[in-house]
Amino acid sequence: MTGTFFFITVGCERGATGSGTIRAMAHYLDVASWPRRDTFEFFRGFDKPYFNICTTLDVTNLLTSLRRRPDLSVSLAYHYFALRAGNEIEPFRYRLRGENVLVHDVLHAGTTVLLPNESFIMAYFNYEEDFEKFMSAAMKALADARSEGKFQPEPADDAIHFTVLPWASFTSFSHARNWGREDSVPKIAFGKFTEENQRTKLPISVEVHHALMDGLHVGRYLSLMQETLLMPESYVRIS
Repeated sequence: MTGTFFFITVGCERGATGSGTIRAMAHYLDVASWPRRDTFEFFRGFDKPYFNICTTLDVTNLLTSLRRRPDLSVSLAYHYFALRAGNEIEPFRYRLRGENVLVHDVLHAGTTVLLPNESFIMAYFNYEEDFEKFMSAAMKALADARSEGKFQPEPADDAIHFTVLPWASFTSFSHARNWGREDSVPKIAFGKFTEENQRTKLPISVEVHHALMDGLHVGRYLSLMQETLLMPESYVRIS
């Protein structure tokens, strides 16, 4: 845990299951006792308070497992591991609320979806800790979004925003930003697979708000994601 929390009930409703609506409760961080308070105050007022780290992750083992599961989307599979790590590394759940910091209990996902006419839309899906449940719901969400074909961004910030560029193995990346908005949602991009020493690597860009986290936290996020990607058999059911 980082800092002290005021538990204020801020409802965040997302989707539904067979038993009803999933309701996650958010709360506010006690900024006054937060060890990063001075850093938070310093970067909060920057015109460009974001920083971006690009690297590659080894997805060889994941792809090996998925060859035995042709029913699954490779792209959504690594979305799962990225979203799982984001939920476990607490600063990824921090969001700005003026001079305060809201801590979401659960993060969900939004990702870009390419259409046949070469335009793109957004698809949104809930986080499920269980890999199989996540994949089933996310694949349906993508299919529904493609069927509807409408560009309808959601304003809720209890999410990580993803995009995929399977045409380029990038080493640098920058997202479009609206400087007039208080946007503190982490943005993650995935690139084209590359081969290195008989291992398959996935380029990844992680862009976050410096008032809410530092390179230390992004490093922990990437390390955790890599750790889980190396042992996909713990999550993926092999038929």
